Amino acid sequence: MKFLEESEADDPILSVVNLIDVFLVVIAALLVTIAQNPLNPFTHQDVTIISNPGKPNMEIVSRQGEKIVRYQASGQVGSGDGIKAGVAYRMKDGSMVYVPETPAAANGGTQAQTQPEPARP
Repeated sequence: MKFLEESEADDPILSVVNLIDVFLVVIAALLVTIAQNPLNPFTHQDVTIISNPGKPNMEIVSRQGEKIVRYQASGQVGSGDGIKAGVAYRMKDGSMVYVPETPAAANGGTQAQTQPEPARP
């Protein structure tokens, strides 16, 4: 009987079973990591990731639904043509009020009465 017990200790199949257990643990850890990734395609949230903020190589990755958009900073200051659209004011309670500018006021004419509109997020 002692001879049969010693052969079980040297069985190479037992070490293979232990390797399979290790691989199962590694696979489970990888699945958890993939599930926690913010760009996971199975989540229903919109996500924006900013890498290297404020640096010349800044990159913004945004996911809206199933569409992923990637913006890379060129390091240049933006410019363009446009006109002043209005003025935004921060109130004492922290809320924002946007007052649109009328076309007559933008051209130097008399400013018409405008009602402040709450800022839209």
